[in-house]
Amino acid sequence: MNYILAPSILSADFLDLKNQIKQVEDAGAKYLHFDVMDGMFVPNISFGIPVLECIKGNTELILDVHLMIVDPERYFEKFKEAGAQILTVHVEAMKDPASDLKKIKELGMIPSITLSPNTPVEDVFPYLDLVKQVLVMTVNPGAGAQHYIDKCTDKIRAIRQEAERRGLDIDVEVDGGINEETIITAKEAGANVFVMGSSIFNHDPAKATKMYLDILK
Repeated sequence: MNYILAPSILSADFLDLKNQIKQVEDAGAKYLHFDVMDGMFVPNISFGIPVLECIKGNTELILDVHLMIVDPERYFEKFKEAGAQILTVHVEAMKDPASDLKKIKELGMIPSITLSPNTPVEDVFPYLDLVKQVLVMTVNPGAGAQHYIDKCTDKIRAIRQEAERRGLDIDVEVDGGINEETIITAKEAGANVFVMGSSIFNHDPAKATKMYLDILK
C-alpha cells in the first residue's frame, strides 16, 4: 500500500505559506490539501480559487481540493484552470453524483467523493467505480482542530472492503482529527491518504511531516 501525507493549508500560517509549503514538500509530503468552504454547505468560509492560483506552478505537490460548497458543479472548470488535480465533492451536495464525477474526469482531474460523519457509508457505494479516491470525513466538515469521531473508523473499513470486493484500485483518504494515535487507527482500517492540518502546521511543519511519515512506514 502506498501511504500519502496531505498537509492541509487550512491550518497553515498564510503570512508564511510559501515557505511552509516548501517545508512539507521537502520533508516528503506528496499532496497539498485545500479545504474550500462557502459558508452555506458548512458554516465557515475559508478560501478558494485565488489562493489555489497563487500556488499553482510553485510546488510539485499534488493539489488535492476538497469542495465543501453547494452546487459544486458550477465551479469544476474554474478549479481545473486554477490548478486542482484531485477534486473531491460531497455526495450530500451533488444533485447528480454520477454526472458530476464523470465531468470531473472529463476535465482532466482525478474524481474523488466524500461523505460526512452522519451520512451512511452505503451512499457512496454506487459511485466507487467512477472515482479514484474516497475521502472519509472523520470530523464534521467546516472547521479544523476537531477530535476524531471514532464511529468513522467503520466507514473506512467498509469502503476499503467494498473496493477490494469489487476489484477497484482506489485510495481511501481520511480528514479530521488525525494525530499520532488516530493515524494508526485509520491506517489499520484501510486508509492510505491522510489529511493533516493542525497536527502539521501547529508545529514545525518539516519535523511533523517526517514524524508522521515514519509512523506510516
